[in-house]
Amino acid sequence: MLSFMKNLRRKIATTKSNFWGRIAQSIKLRGKVDEELMDEIEEILIRADTGVEMTQTIMDRLRDEIRVQKIEDAELVMDILQSIMRDILLEGVPEEGDETDENAFFNNIDAKPWVIVFVGVNGVGKTTGIGKIANRFVKMGKSVLIVAADTFRAAAIEQLEIWAERAGAHFIKSQANADPAAVVYDGISSAMARGYDVVLIDTAGRQPTKERLMAELSKIDRSIKKLLPEAPHEVLLVLDATTGQNAISQAHHFDQAIKLSGLILSKYDGTSKGGIIFNLKENLNLPVKLIGVGEQIDDLESFNIHHFVNAFFSKDSNDTEENET
Repeated sequence: MLSFMKNLRRKIATTKSNFWGRIAQSIKLRGKVDEELMDEIEEILIRADTGVEMTQTIMDRLRDEIRVQKIEDAELVMDILQSIMRDILLEGVPEEGDETDENAFFNNIDAKPWVIVFVGVNGVGKTTGIGKIANRFVKMGKSVLIVAADTFRAAAIEQLEIWAERAGAHFIKSQANADPAAVVYDGISSAMARGYDVVLIDTAGRQPTKERLMAELSKIDRSIKKLLPEAPHEVLLVLDATTGQNAISQAHHFDQAIKLSGLILSKYDGTSKGGIIFNLKENLNLPVKLIGVGEQIDDLESFNIHHFVNAFFSKDSNDTEENET
């Protein structure tokens, strides 16, 4: 656990620095608690894609605390702000317990095959995310089949096949422009016949029209249910942490086509949009299941809010193990 926490702190250190560093600099430059300081903090939060509504909530609480506690020392503002934002992320979250296993997402399999569908617009890191997840399952001794249902882009199929090979997973593809739902049906039929533990399904992130894309996803969902009525067991939307507010609208669109069960937040290791995690908390009733924190095949972590809070709000990303106890 200690090594995992240190690793997470290290991997999100740049994002954390971009976020808190700007606020700390503003507080230091102002040197006093006034409305101009409040305006600067508010602007930083919005630019970091914390979201207008969430930013307003944070600022209202901050102003209330400053007034109630009669804060005049600007350096105390940072501590209060961090406490407020920590509490917001933890609202409604159970106390930390056994469920904080860093492999929680991967240990949640209770059916065979366990079917996971991945959706998301092009360029968000969906293909690499699938490869990383396949790698983790294979390392756990699971047999994995990756199904390339993004038949709209030949390059996407080729890239996914490369990741499958790197992860040690099996791979099913079809000809370019084949019916994605048919490819999925054949893939799951094969997985059932050959006894695969996990099926990972890639889907298109773009089509000539949004309506066509959404209809395609709905058809894929129906094809899966013809063979496995209880599947897909997970439908994960991959969001690029650097896109910020656009992630919210993407989630609403995809959820209309195929019911989402959770989110993968990619590229969180070096974004200047670190506030997106608070924006998602405010606007989406969907849990973040996994977080991408680097480009290597092992740089994907089960997202646990307690772990994240401890890493994101730590005073120093290079804290020693003694500080973590």
